[in-house]
Amino acid sequence: MTLLLTVFAAIISTVIWYNHAQDDKLKVRTLCFLFWGASIMWFIDAVFEYAELGADYFTPAIGDMVNDAFLGLSVIALALIIWLVVLLIKDPKGVFKKGK
Repeated sequence: MTLLLTVFAAIISTVIWYNHAQDDKLKVRTLCFLFWGASIMWFIDAVFEYAELGADYFTPAIGDMVNDAFLGLSVIALALIIWLVVLLIKDPKGVFKKGK
């Protein structure tokens, strides 16, 4: 579930970045890197977990799926917070500079 959520977030952010790649004022590229990095991490985790569990990997318990969903949403929220901090530090539109 974590892999699925982060891959969807990566795909959505990549499409948004690609449509606005000429003027990446909102630093969506950074968000893409965060989501794709998390997706690669969860993919490697899934490979190792499949090697350990075998076919049981594809039949998780409902409780495990809910926990994985919360973990995936937490990873997405953390990536969005990091992106917002980068955005506020870079201040591409000069919002904080205008206030002085």
